[in-house]
Amino acid sequence: MYEQELKRFGKNVKIERIRCDYSQEQLAEQLGVSTRTISLIENGLQHPKLFLAVKMAKVLNTDIQTFLQ
Repeated sequence: MYEQELKRFGKNVKIERIRCDYSQEQLAEQLGVSTRTISLIENGLQHPKLFLAVKMAKVLNTDIQTFLQ
């Protein structure tokens, strides 16, 4: 179950990133993390800390709930 939630979260992050026309590199730079971190999150292999998830939502101009749907 947890694995499916991570994958869904990552998929939603990717959708929002593409909607905002950001590359993984650009998003990583905005967030102060590595491109690898973004890739791992989008592939459901790593979950972000709460602070990073909130910052990600701000940068992508969306509500954090969007990532959880």
